[in-house]
Amino acid sequence: MRVLDSIFAAIGLILAAPLMLVIIWLIRRDSEGGAMFNQIRIGKGGLPFTCIKFRTMAVGTGDRPTHKVQTASVTKIGHILRRTKLDELPQLINVLKGEMALVGPRPCLPSQDELIKARMASGALTVLPGITGLAQVHGVDMSAPERLASIDGYYAANRNFCGDLLIILRTFTHIAYGKKSAKTA
Repeated sequence: MRVLDSIFAAIGLILAAPLMLVIIWLIRRDSEGGAMFNQIRIGKGGLPFTCIKFRTMAVGTGDRPTHKVQTASVTKIGHILRRTKLDELPQLINVLKGEMALVGPRPCLPSQDELIKARMASGALTVLPGITGLAQVHGVDMSAPERLASIDGYYAANRNFCGDLLIILRTFTHIAYGKKSAKTA
């Protein structure tokens, strides 16, 4: 699946490049600071990596999980980017670098000890983290670490191409039809 992830990520970056340039311009126009945001996250095997995202919060908000950040810290354009999941587009670069997959458990912060331990126990850290995942399309976010780790572990043990394709389609359906999606960090 790694080869397919790389191919789709490269195609996605090429097709999304004009949109990404517009997003960069909108972020820079909306608030102070750079448009891109690099943050250490936990990946496969519990190893840290640098996750790339569009910045959706005010500069200086700090490294906290999304469910622990005050809504006022999110910028105007950040609300739109989060709702449409466009803030995740730069993670296609992480996919090309082999740090992430298109589908897998969403990477968490190193400070989320309870989630990391639960993911280790469930086997969820045996696969690359993903831009989208099974838990996200079921509306489970990082505020429920045990439940999230259980779903992520199930995904890791049962993942397959057709299942990943279904998760990707469900992700787009959630975005297109405005279904409530999890607040992922």
